[in-house]
Formats: sequence, structure tokens, C-alpha cells
Amino acid sequence: MAKLMLLNQSAILVVWHSIEPYRIHAGKSVPIVKGGDQTKMEENEFFAIETFGSTGKGYVHDDMECSHYMLNFDADIDRCQGMLRLARSKQLLYTIKNNFGTLAFCRRWLDRLGETKYLMGLKDLCDKQIVEAYPPLCDVRGSYTAQWEHTIVLRPTCKEVISRGEDY
Repeated sequence: MAKLMLLNQSAILVVWHSIEPYRIHAGKSVPIVKGGDQTKMEENEFFAIETFGSTGKGYVHDDMECSHYMLNFDADIDRCQGMLRLARSKQLLYTIKNNFGTLAFCRRWLDRLGETKYLMGLKDLCDKQIVEAYPPLCDVRGSYTAQWEHTIVLRPTCKEVISRGEDY
């Protein structure tokens, strides 16, 4: 039997960021708060609207062991190859670049590609900011945290939600 959970409190945080081809987190971030940054959204730009919900205090932070990563879009791969001392880091960078490019990936996918004993190399790539780590988002102990997002494009006469489908 399914258990119905009633939430007696919730907190929501909304973040908008621009998207470009093969660049999930492009240059613009638009805060949904009054005052501060005056960044403007412009016609024909694509944005992700990320919504975070929590049953806790609403202070979502990075915590726990990381499982998701992304090659830094601004990293000069040829220059980076020269600054890597660990052969394992160089091999892993080659695998990441050729299989994922600048799109997000998880360690499970590296496993499926036959990569083994890569954790030290992955840490080296993250320490050198060649690869960015995206740890799970957490709130206070015992609370539940969720994240979902839509992608929109700003047209001359409307805002079009392009991530909407039958299941979303």
C-alpha cells in the first residue's frame, strides 16, 4: 500500500541560467529576487528554470559524495594535457572529451565505458578545474530535497516552454 506523506513545511528556490549549444550553464544567471543584479533576458535566448524544493529549512547546499561531473567548457584541453602529470588523468580526460564533451556524465557511465581505477585521476581533473563536480543537493538532516527544471526560449512575442512533454 502506498504511503501518503503530508509535508508540514516546504521551501522553494528558483534559479534561471542561460543555455548554449553544448554549454548547459552558459554565461547568464538571473536571480528571482528584487534588487541586486540587473541581468536581463533577451530575445532568442534559451534558459533553464531550475526549481529546488525542500521539506527542510530551504538552505540547499552541496554535500555527500559526488557522482556527477562535467568537463569545464572554458578549459583549454590541449594546454590542460600538458599540465597533467598523472598518466591516468590524461587518459581519463581523453575518455571524457571523446565520449561526453562538455555534457554532464556520471561515474557509472565511466564504468560502462570500461574505465577502472579512475578516482584519483578524476579528483586530479577536478582539483585543476578541468572537470567540474556537481555533488548532491542537501538540506537539513531528515528532510527531502528535489530538483526539477524546464527549458524555455524567449521568442519575439512569447516565451515557449520547450521541455514540456506528455510525461512532464
